[in-house]
Parts: sequence; structure tokens; C-alpha cells
Amino acid sequence: MKNMRRLAKKLRTASARCAVVRDLATDPTKRQLFAEISEKLDALAKEVEDAIAAKKA
Repeated sequence: MKNMRRLAKKLRTASARCAVVRDLATDPTKRQLFAEISEKLDALAKEVEDAIAAKKA
């Protein structure tokens, strides 16, 4: 369970970093790429958090 929580935290951190890069990017293609990566990492983190919640229930 600790590993899953750690994974969710790492995914959220990576997503936040991608969002920062997205905001700093001047190239529209790179901005879109990092926005998509950030969204996918958020979705993965949510899946892990949902799995943790399901195990607790």
C-alpha cells in the first residue's frame, strides 16, 4: 500500500513538473506535448488513488 501511495505521489509530482514546462514553453507544439503528458500523468495518478481507495473499502 505504501508503494502505491508513493507511486501516486511521484505521478502527481511529475505531472506538476510537466505543467511548469508547459507554461514556460514558447513553442506551441512543445506546449501541447507537455500539456498532454501532464494530463496523462494526472489520469494515471487518479487510477492509482482509486485502486488504493478500492482496497480500503
